[in-house]
Amino acid sequence: MTRVASDAPVILITGCSSGIGRHCAFVLQHRGWRVFATARQSADVDALKAAGLGDALVLDVDDDASISQAVAVVLERTGGRIDALFNNAGFGQPGALEDLPRAALREQFETNLFGAHALTRAVLPAMRAQGHGRIVQHSSVLGFIALPWRGAYNASKHALEGLTDTLRQELRGTGIEAILIQTGPVTSRFRANGWMKFRHWIGLASEGGLHSVHRETYEAVAKRLNAEGDPPLTLGPEAVACKLILAVESIKPKPRYHVTVPTHVFKALKRVLPTRALDAVIHRING
Repeated sequence: MTRVASDAPVILITGCSSGIGRHCAFVLQHRGWRVFATARQSADVDALKAAGLGDALVLDVDDDASISQAVAVVLERTGGRIDALFNNAGFGQPGALEDLPRAALREQFETNLFGAHALTRAVLPAMRAQGHGRIVQHSSVLGFIALPWRGAYNASKHALEGLTDTLRQELRGTGIEAILIQTGPVTSRFRANGWMKFRHWIGLASEGGLHSVHRETYEAVAKRLNAEGDPPLTLGPEAVACKLILAVESIKPKPRYHVTVPTHVFKALKRVLPTRALDAVIHRING
């Protein structure tokens, strides 16, 4: 276990069982932060501790009681200090909107939006009391554009961006910053988790998938979710860690940090293209 100074800055990170969250936790610990890495399953927390993250905790962002308990433990261990929160936990629900029931969208929003909001509310009193803090939200390129067959995820990330922009304005003058990291394709378990959600709500073995007007598209989606290797222009989780460092350590952080070429490209296209023209570009990419 890596030793950290007693006055080390404190960060709480969600979704650390693998991928981006796990990598960011180790990077920040190496930089001298006291990292409270969290995951939903006890087995994953045990693995994090065994790997050297001694303050790892169970935290399920879909559960208010779990959130309250985890934050209470952090504040107890640090004497009430928490310098940063990285709301990283999330997943993407594939499927055409007309095939996704209300329950599927509710599940998507519970994790990607409501959980982030609840955890933010839980840490803000401590940040206000100490007069500073960083709330870092893990958004996506799909937080400002929309791709087909990803409607639930698009909607949750668009909502997260609106929530964070409002939070940034409401926290003006408090010393607390609300920051977005907009990530494109990065190596993680995102596709594997998306495949599980796809099988649950859409799966081609189910009646809904077999009789959907989007069945042919779903066959292509299934192949993409199960393809070996990463899509073109995919970066490693270190790309997100670099932006997270800027978000939590810069004296004056940016409101938004872009990760991967597609994010930069779509940001530029959205700025210069009319809506129909951008739709045409997206259709050609997804064709």
